[in-house]
Amino acid sequence: MQTASGGSNLDSSRTNGRGLLMDQSSGARSSDKPENSPTRQNKSKSEITDMVRSSTITVSDKAHILSMQKFGLRDTIVKSHLVQKEEDYTYIQNFRFFVGTYNVNGQSPKECLRPWLSHSAQAPDVYCVGFQELDLSKEAFFFHDTPKEEEWFKAVSESLHPGAKYAKVKLIRLVGIMLLLYVRQEHAAYISEVEAETVGTGIMGRMGNKGGVAIRFQLHNTSICVVNSHLAAHIEEYERRNQDYKDICSRMQFSQVDPSLPPLTISKHDVILWLGDLNYRIEELDVEKVKALIEEKAFQTLYAYDQLKIQVAAKTVFEGFTEGELTFQPTYKYDTGSDDWDTSEKCRAPAWCDRILWKGKNISQLSYQSHMALKTSDHKPVSSVFDIGVRVVNEELYRKTLEEIVRSLDKMENANIPSVSLSKREFCFENVKYMQLQTQSFTIHNGQIPCQFEFINKPDEESYCKQWLTAKPSRGFLLPDSHVEIELELFVNKATATKLNSGKDKIEDILVLHLIRGKDYFLSVSGNYLPSCFGSPIHTLCYMREPILDLPLETVSRLTLMPVQTADDRSQLENPLEIPKELWMMVDYLYRNAIQQWAKGANNHSVAEALLLFLESLPEPVICYSAYHKCLEFSGNCVASKQVISTLPTFHKNVFNYLMAFLQELLKNSAKNHLDENILASIFGSLLLRNPAHPQKLDMTEKKKAQEFIHQFLGSPV
Repeated sequence: MQTASGGSNLDSSRTNGRGLLMDQSSGARSSDKPENSPTRQNKSKSEITDMVRSSTITVSDKAHILSMQKFGLRDTIVKSHLVQKEEDYTYIQNFRFFVGTYNVNGQSPKECLRPWLSHSAQAPDVYCVGFQELDLSKEAFFFHDTPKEEEWFKAVSESLHPGAKYAKVKLIRLVGIMLLLYVRQEHAAYISEVEAETVGTGIMGRMGNKGGVAIRFQLHNTSICVVNSHLAAHIEEYERRNQDYKDICSRMQFSQVDPSLPPLTISKHDVILWLGDLNYRIEELDVEKVKALIEEKAFQTLYAYDQLKIQVAAKTVFEGFTEGELTFQPTYKYDTGSDDWDTSEKCRAPAWCDRILWKGKNISQLSYQSHMALKTSDHKPVSSVFDIGVRVVNEELYRKTLEEIVRSLDKMENANIPSVSLSKREFCFENVKYMQLQTQSFTIHNGQIPCQFEFINKPDEESYCKQWLTAKPSRGFLLPDSHVEIELELFVNKATATKLNSGKDKIEDILVLHLIRGKDYFLSVSGNYLPSCFGSPIHTLCYMREPILDLPLETVSRLTLMPVQTADDRSQLENPLEIPKELWMMVDYLYRNAIQQWAKGANNHSVAEALLLFLESLPEPVICYSAYHKCLEFSGNCVASKQVISTLPTFHKNVFNYLMAFLQELLKNSAKNHLDENILASIFGSLLLRNPAHPQKLDMTEKKKAQEFIHQFLGSPV
């Protein structure tokens, strides 16, 4: 067996539904290690395996038995009964989890991490190790690789407990936020359904300098999600931190083995471990008072002023989560290389920025501590050790349960036709707004016959419902005398807003609920959509001098469907605005309130995010699709690039010039707002330039060229 500085590559893998691990790339923001890492010098008695190639999971794994894409009714009944009777053939076994978090302030590892990672006598079964501010360079900020990733990965792998051999399950990174997951080698065969995702909540609510990364997996029959987050900084920004938490929870979604099943959110797991630099501070006390209480070790007195404690008590964040008692001094902010509090000009007050919380059953915290011995950063690392009860299958009991279910099914099977009753068949969604989720639910009550249900496509339609509607779950199985609640979610986004604004589409649909071997049930969906600037073309908005909601629907429809070429012919139309008034209002607000302290404060941040959403929702981007390839071609030629812009339709050209003038004003105040040309070119490049072939996302080459194109207009007046 080859020894390596890192764990084995369960990394980038997931099960294929039969317990075998399949290689699967995690995308540009996830980082995977090569199989043959550098040989570790002075290795301990522990070795970290090179590669765990496959594993066999018992067929009773509840995640697998429900995720088979094709199954017969009998199989479905058996599997549903197995899930229902899970407690009959499983038992709770404790696994030792090490959870650690460390904000490394952009530093490379300078000291051994064993005082942090291997401080306990017993070797953990699972390691969850998170970093923040791994790399503070501009290169890392724009999603490029960073050498710090390999450095810290190697440092962690070399410092794992010497009393066991470990396999690396996954590494995921978003800019400077990195999460590593290892398991003891003997448990690797029972790890399945590994998925990793990222959510950026930084500049303008999107960039990855702040946000979260997460890894979810199945250990035996228990689902676990580990989240590492770095929330907004500064003592007064606790509301922004609250919103970052909510954004991570709502936007973090993991795909399932069966693509027809809805994505899993963080909350849909048996166990959730949340770690990171949450950045909550100590309020209402001055620096000297905080330090005096720390000197007295009056941590509980100090804890009363902790923002996270206050916000959790107000149920604004981390509802249902638990945190252990803080018996260690604050972990921020120290002079690098020492245990001395911050002596810089800012003289930051000490705070418990670095935290670990958990949610779920059968979880016992054994320790929660900081590690003062490590001095690389201005933060101290924090660790928590847990015993977590995991459901493990007893094979003999499983076989007995399976036999009982099959015998019972043999008696029950007959030719009867299934029948259900629905609690509701008509659904009206009133005053639907852009990107504001509305939900209604109904219950399917089953009769005496097991039944399988699904929503089916109507004739000549590609989906069972319109794009703005989703049924969760869209199919399933019901045992006799059981019921299931179905949620109908209505959500209008950039893909559907334009047709709803114009009246080409309406909040109207018919859903067909089909029972296998049974009848069909019809559900009516109706409602009204409130048109908005989101999803409306630029030239349409320029001809709307009044708010869109105050205009007759016929006028909104006529202007939305008007070709951009007609809009340029002003002789045939009423006098338009030079740019959309909605765009002017957002930019004007930001110019007056945020040009020096960019997106500081909840209102500024919300308006900045609304501006990005507005640009993202345009059905025809600011730089028209027809000019896209020329723009990339001329990304290094300023004169040719300006010529391309001059050929845009009048209103698109006006908007482009207006935005560039605004960005130039932002850059004049870069010393205060900390924005630079690279940041702005990166954000606006992918919004103003979209590939007509796949408008949702640019690849890295296109993104770089789009960034270069916009960069040319930021240095001098347009």
